[in-house]
Amino acid sequence: MAAEVSTARRKYHPGVPSKPNKPDKPDRPGSGQNAPAQPQAPANMAAASPRGGAAASGNEPPRPQPIVLKGLNVSPGIVIARVYLLQDDPKRVARRAIAPESVKQELARFDAALKASVGELQEVHRQAEKEMGKDAAKIFLFHIGMLSDKSLVTPIRKMIETDRVNAEYAVASTLGALASTFRSKSDSVFATKVNDIDDLAARLLASLTGGEDDRLKNLDHEVILVGKDLTPGQCAAFDRKKILGIATDLGGRTSHTAIVARALGLPAVVGCERVTEALAESGADWTLAILDGDHGEVILHPSEAQVTSVLNYLQSKKNYEITLNELRDLPAVTLDGVPIELLGNIEFADEISSVINSGGVGVGLYRTEFLVLTKTTEPTEGDHFNAYKRCLELAQGRPITIRTLDLGADKYTQSRTEVPERNPFLGLRSIRFCLKNQHIFKRQLRALLRASGLPTCKPGQMKIMFPLITSTSEFRQAKYLLNDMMEDLADEGQAFDSKIKVGMMVEVPSAALMADTFAQEADFFSIGTNDLVQYTLAVDRTNERVANLYNPFHPAVIVLIRDVARVAKRRNIPLSCCGESAADLEFALILLGLGLRTLSSTASTIPHLKRLVRSVKIEQCQRLARQALSLDSDAQVAAMLRERARKIVPEAFEGRLGE
Repeated sequence: MAAEVSTARRKYHPGVPSKPNKPDKPDRPGSGQNAPAQPQAPANMAAASPRGGAAASGNEPPRPQPIVLKGLNVSPGIVIARVYLLQDDPKRVARRAIAPESVKQELARFDAALKASVGELQEVHRQAEKEMGKDAAKIFLFHIGMLSDKSLVTPIRKMIETDRVNAEYAVASTLGALASTFRSKSDSVFATKVNDIDDLAARLLASLTGGEDDRLKNLDHEVILVGKDLTPGQCAAFDRKKILGIATDLGGRTSHTAIVARALGLPAVVGCERVTEALAESGADWTLAILDGDHGEVILHPSEAQVTSVLNYLQSKKNYEITLNELRDLPAVTLDGVPIELLGNIEFADEISSVINSGGVGVGLYRTEFLVLTKTTEPTEGDHFNAYKRCLELAQGRPITIRTLDLGADKYTQSRTEVPERNPFLGLRSIRFCLKNQHIFKRQLRALLRASGLPTCKPGQMKIMFPLITSTSEFRQAKYLLNDMMEDLADEGQAFDSKIKVGMMVEVPSAALMADTFAQEADFFSIGTNDLVQYTLAVDRTNERVANLYNPFHPAVIVLIRDVARVAKRRNIPLSCCGESAADLEFALILLGLGLRTLSSTASTIPHLKRLVRSVKIEQCQRLARQALSLDSDAQVAAMLRERARKIVPEAFEGRLGE
């Protein structure tokens, strides 16, 4: 392996530009017709120095030490490349007084810029549909809607008329003040919307001044894009062949940057807090970096050992994934003949194709809240219906479990409230939000029922699932509203599945503890480990400051899952796990040992789970689960399972990062 890495280094000479953000043309992988396919390392670590230079000299300052920054892993993948720092250089627009007789002309300039910006966004939307799919591309319809919103446009026009100032200043001042208001809010929900305002301001100013920032379009290096935050417009505009990953100071799991990154398949880590500051302090905005979108980590100025580790890991991962492709059409059956159902988690209907191509047999979780998050207005019944219809068409008879709106908390419905909640994760979210806003909930339930009556929907194919159920009264009220919609549709003569299965997420301790009671109400259970871990351990799963405390291997979490699994078996209730932890090979061993026979995860992780399933016996998993339950710390549980998993599927762990 050492010889291979040495050879790779000789082939890779990236070169460092003499000026930041103005890249030259390096001799790098991908720059020629015969470029090597595997990841390559810098020719020497001096070349990775932010100051450049062919070789270190006595006068050259020492290379900076590695800087490890933690963030939120919003889009998976690991890449190594030079960083490209987007300078935080907001345009300073001068205030210019205009004569009373020129006000009309200035308003016309603004209206023309508004029209041009809408036209640009429409074109961006058309292009985004081709690359991201229709659902993800709705982000740009959201921006078009904002530019059509009188509450946003009218203050700008009023400032031009009343203060008699130039349109550029009115745009910069009005939208800048709005962005500053959002930035000042302690609630992270508002912070994730600032980049939408900035994007619109930049677009309007570009239309008014005739200029255009096309730096991202003219990159000739493969880079990791770094900035305080990225606007959806920036994400859509750059050359995907050059941008390998994204790292930002700001952002959350449901920010538009995160949505676009996932839709484009780009590794991304957001919420790093000080990645731009760290680059500025070291004077190196064009340095080498490692971006780990699997674990939410960015390493600036990596050491030679870290670079070598990543290259070895990526090569091992590539070889391993080649073997996984051979399993796609094989059944997920354990060595002792127990079938395991592997399903996919999706956010947009078009992702179903990826689930099927990865070997999934259906959809275990369709997160419908993204129908809301990508629009500036509430989705209509037709919007919901068309999305579900599209799912059924793509699924071609495969099972689909659709979760009703899981809004609130870190999903930005808070920005639509007059008084934001102080503790949104314990506030009006998920089923509570829906029961409080029944007009929104009923609209979705009607659309779901109508979709269940389509000729393309087989009996029992589609199931409805309610999120964050904490009490029987919540579940009964939700079912009552569903039955109410059934009666309305029956009166209207519309077809629907009157026997549609209705289940619930088990993602809070109260639901797990009352599983036996809920088993008399629900048709099925699905364990949501993301929230179950968060609420059991009192750890905000979106807060990188306490990320080390968020651990699904905690004994308390395992005990709750065991108890739910026992109830499901005794009551003959179908049980699945659709949380992110289901994709973790070590955790999957416990789930299988506790009795789960259905796992739902992202499309990219399904082949890994299938390899694990086809390599174990249920008896093995049961022994591991019993052993895990006998331990008293998450560290012990994790270490024990990692050791066992390495022996079962060693190729999945070879060169694995973070170990």
